[in-house]
Amino acid sequence: MALDAPDALDAPNALNVIVGQAEAVELLRRAVEGGRIAHAWAFIGPHGVGRKTTALAFAKALVAPSGGAAASRVDRGLHPDVHLLGPTPPEKNPKGTPAIRVENIRELERLASLKPAEAPWKVFIVDEAETMTGAAPQAFLKTLEEPPARTVIILVLSQVRALPATVLSRCQIVRFRPRAAEGTVALLPGGAGEERARALGWLAQAQTRGVEAVLQIGEAVGRDREAALAVVETCWLWYRDLLCSQGGADSHLAVFAGKAGGGQRSLDEVVAGLSACREAWQAIQGSVSPRLTVEVLLSRLTKAA
Repeated sequence: MALDAPDALDAPNALNVIVGQAEAVELLRRAVEGGRIAHAWAFIGPHGVGRKTTALAFAKALVAPSGGAAASRVDRGLHPDVHLLGPTPPEKNPKGTPAIRVENIRELERLASLKPAEAPWKVFIVDEAETMTGAAPQAFLKTLEEPPARTVIILVLSQVRALPATVLSRCQIVRFRPRAAEGTVALLPGGAGEERARALGWLAQAQTRGVEAVLQIGEAVGRDREAALAVVETCWLWYRDLLCSQGGADSHLAVFAGKAGGGQRSLDEVVAGLSACREAWQAIQGSVSPRLTVEVLLSRLTKAA
């Protein structure tokens, strides 16, 4: 369902600050400039690639198309028509697991039923939407089925299957791609620090010790999806470095500068490694277990070494 804009919107300058996600930005830009805004969006991609930043920029393009003080209030979290919802601990247990619970969705419903305070739209950004628990997804579905007028809801989540299909089928999907920039791995969970170093070490162990190391790494990953993502993405970036090197690219473009070791690879081996990483990425976005995904990927890369 798309909503007609009440007035023609200016060019969405707020989206100009987003880098590395050209496809997502272009889709949103066309929606704003065309004046046809879907009532619900799902921004899907790995942590650290700018999903939440883009959601806020999109909100500014809708509620403050001319920028100025209104856009500044969005940045400071003070605009009355832009609401950010994220996981929090249980009210009676501050040390409990953060989640988005049904009472949070009920409050969103209440606020969405109100008219915009000053802008043409009300925008609700639901960060880490995959943390919805219990009856929260079903309660949220009711809001999507009967969306209040002039309301835009943006779900920010890591993968398609993180929420019921009945919820996502009512959203305009915007995919955010993994990226690397200026020697840092922006796509890894938690950034480029400990997760990258551990995953890089695991890759080196698998390549030098073979099946024994692969099984030990799989056991260490277990059900930890973030750890599995780090392994998949690190492998992809390492093989990307190899491809760049074989193509004669400048060394400063390398993310790892060959630190993973493993000797020389033919072009066919590099392409096969990238293909294996892509298939592992698709697997972990689906229902394949983190442990199995990592074990299969590292086994394939070890055989190609």
